[in-house]
Amino acid sequence: MQRLQQLTEWLHVQFPVSPFELAPASADASFRRYFRATFTDGQTRIVMDAPPQHENCRPFLHIGTLFEEAGTHVPHVYAQDLEQGFLLLSDLGNTTYLQALEENPDNARELYGAATDALIRIQLASRENELPPYDEALLMRELRLFPDWYIAKHLNYRLDEKQSAKLKTVFQRIIQNNLAQPRVYVHRDYHSRNLMVTAPNPGILDFQDAVNGPITYDLASLFKDAYIHWEEAEVLDWLIRYWEKARKAGLPVHQDFADMYRDYEWIGVQRHLKILGIFARLYHRDGKEGYLKDMPLVMDYLRRACARYIDLKPLLNLLDVLEQKKPEVGYTF
Repeated sequence: MQRLQQLTEWLHVQFPVSPFELAPASADASFRRYFRATFTDGQTRIVMDAPPQHENCRPFLHIGTLFEEAGTHVPHVYAQDLEQGFLLLSDLGNTTYLQALEENPDNARELYGAATDALIRIQLASRENELPPYDEALLMRELRLFPDWYIAKHLNYRLDEKQSAKLKTVFQRIIQNNLAQPRVYVHRDYHSRNLMVTAPNPGILDFQDAVNGPITYDLASLFKDAYIHWEEAEVLDWLIRYWEKARKAGLPVHQDFADMYRDYEWIGVQRHLKILGIFARLYHRDGKEGYLKDMPLVMDYLRRACARYIDLKPLLNLLDVLEQKKPEVGYTF
């Protein structure tokens, strides 16, 4: 309540003669909260509440500027108070890609076309030393979430020495592929919950953790989405369309689509191992049970990719063992 009172007082300073109503807009997996201020003339603004002891707004501001200058639709910053952790932003509306696509899947080709166009603009704007590198240390730290939180905590399973050694070898293979890919700006969570249906499409949210990293990463976020599933034939078509546009734009994608597709699959494996660990952590550490229902789709993506590549076979074998250890919490893989 104290934070809300502080936020309201700060807003009154920004709009001393404009009455407004404040209502929750959304929350995410972090400490950030969002409120919508609606004014008597019908205009709206979004207020980000990011407690400074938990959240640093500076990356959001820096990356937002980079993406805005790249010609994409991100929240415009009208006012900021970094000491208190408040930002006043433009309102990108209420409708996420996820909501729109669940309501009318026929919009998928148009919406994903707009999303890949925006992604290409972000990638074309890439410059060295603007964003932190998606380096070996960060990739490994993310991969470690899988054994630490999914295997040990969620499944309550202890790997033996042989299993640990095989997992370490697979992790090294994954990282080797990831680091060999061409590098561009990477949003890191470019999916249907963070893309808004607005004008122009898409509105892009939750980009504060962006890095400089593998060119296929955001494609895996978009098309191997933890919250919505598409048939592989559709995804293949959308990926080819991206690849053709990216080549025409001069992005450093592989000349052979099959090579790009392999990179896309391998970065997807890294991402889905991380996500399983994050979802387990959100449940066990933060009490957020809602993410459990999304685990089966993530596991399906992971198993399908591992089945296609001989170098990932040891991981698939481990997943087969873990399948027998899954907890009875109301969902199945």
